[in-house]
Amino acid sequence: MLSQQDMGDIRDEAQRAGIEPAALLAVVEVESGGVCLYRIDGHSEPPIRFEGHYFDQRLTGGQRQIARSKGLASPTAGAVRNPASQAARWQLLEAAIAINRPAALESVSWGIGQVMGAHWKCLGHDSVEALAAEARASLKGQLRLMIRFIAHNNLMPALARHDWKSFARAYNGPKFTQNRYDAKLALAWRRFAAAESRGTTASGGQSGPV
Repeated sequence: MLSQQDMGDIRDEAQRAGIEPAALLAVVEVESGGVCLYRIDGHSEPPIRFEGHYFDQRLTGGQRQIARSKGLASPTAGAVRNPASQAARWQLLEAAIAINRPAALESVSWGIGQVMGAHWKCLGHDSVEALAAEARASLKGQLRLMIRFIAHNNLMPALARHDWKSFARAYNGPKFTQNRYDAKLALAWRRFAAAESRGTTASGGQSGPV
């Protein structure tokens, strides 16, 4: 569950962006599973997912062959499986960085919003390094990145009118119905909205990374 501190940060960034706090809380909870930071080698880090087909597309020649031989790249989406633990995923990223750092960073979905590093330019960053640094800086950095991605993809109206089907289709892809993404969003929003109206909290685990 989201911690009290996490929910406070989410409300702050929602209000700054003109988003209903309960709506952003719902999206963050469903996207993150309630965990926004992980403890990796003594540091707080955002959740990541490495996409081997992105990495493959960004490499050529010898680098691509090395990456494929190490199981880090493939022309087929999903062929490079992500480990269950975030610690192992960060190790996977480090192995990719050793081959080609910019390509590796572009091939990761960063933070609770799962925003691909490859989108750095359209989201207003000077480099993929800048996008990754924002995601790694704090939960609020992750939130700002996520909100810019939502705005860039014209999803603010769907979020404002609680059109979870339209939001889920655009944000989670055409297979959103397989995991009931829209239904989970609707349920979470109702819970957070009810709690906000009562002046209470809808969830509250321990604060800090796991």
